[in-house]
Amino acid sequence: MAEPSIAQLRAFAGVARERHFGLAADELGVTQPAVSAALRALEQSLGGRLVERTSRRVLVTALGEALLPAAEQVLAALDDFVATAAGAVGSHTGPLRLGVIPTVAPYLLPTLLGSLGTEFPALDPEVREDQTRHLLDALTAGALDLLVLALPAGRADVVELPLYWEEFLLLVPEGHPAAGGPLPLADLSRLDVLLLSEGHCLRDQALEVCHQAGATGRTAQAASLTTLSQLVAADLGVTLLPATAVPVEVRRGLATARFIDSPPPGRTIGLVHRQTSARAQEYEEIAGTLRRALSATSLPLRLPAGP
Repeated sequence: MAEPSIAQLRAFAGVARERHFGLAADELGVTQPAVSAALRALEQSLGGRLVERTSRRVLVTALGEALLPAAEQVLAALDDFVATAAGAVGSHTGPLRLGVIPTVAPYLLPTLLGSLGTEFPALDPEVREDQTRHLLDALTAGALDLLVLALPAGRADVVELPLYWEEFLLLVPEGHPAAGGPLPLADLSRLDVLLLSEGHCLRDQALEVCHQAGATGRTAQAASLTTLSQLVAADLGVTLLPATAVPVEVRRGLATARFIDSPPPGRTIGLVHRQTSARAQEYEEIAGTLRRALSATSLPLRLPAGP
């Protein structure tokens, strides 16, 4: 049996992760035929099918599922090897593949990327916006280096570096009885609370808040807070909005209310990296830089104690 090449393993992991040849090719920065050829060569070498190709979707076979964790470990180890070599030349240089969840990216990326550019000008961030599960899978596979997520991430093989805590406000139509607040969390049980579509961590957090208040929450097929805010403006319900999103999303026709409960509902946002990463110290320094940048803004955030 011929030893698989790195290109073949990356093609296999990419297709298995994305369940799509075109998306895997985009992520890897190669053509779709190149991905297909690399995966076909790997399957021929192994003597078995790793994925099933149909006209509509890609399925990972039992053999593929069994081999995928080992392939991801090999790729992650290779990326850490390269990172260690780069670190020997100088830290905070070269590409930084950064994953960010959609409920953070539109509101804080200018601040986060601006501070990185000022503090570490030799660093070259490459940003990918996606849902938490997809970002964590890409991190495990070595396709991403560092993530900005809501904590806890729920994985034992990662390191979490808290950046800030923010409260949730209630977003309501202008003129709504709750506008301006404050109001007790229990009042949610009397309101029609709209939630993001499946897969968003903020949806799960908002649903947990609703359960605490005795409310059910109604899923809207909204993939962004901007769409959800427009549904509220159309008087189709109310929703929970992270404080960092307020300056962007609260426009004409909308108002907010704060909760009087102590502590109020909210979430912690932080950096996440692989436990085995050779750049752990570098990421600690990046976390400190981002906390200092956030503390200099007027955003209503609570920063963790320490550097």
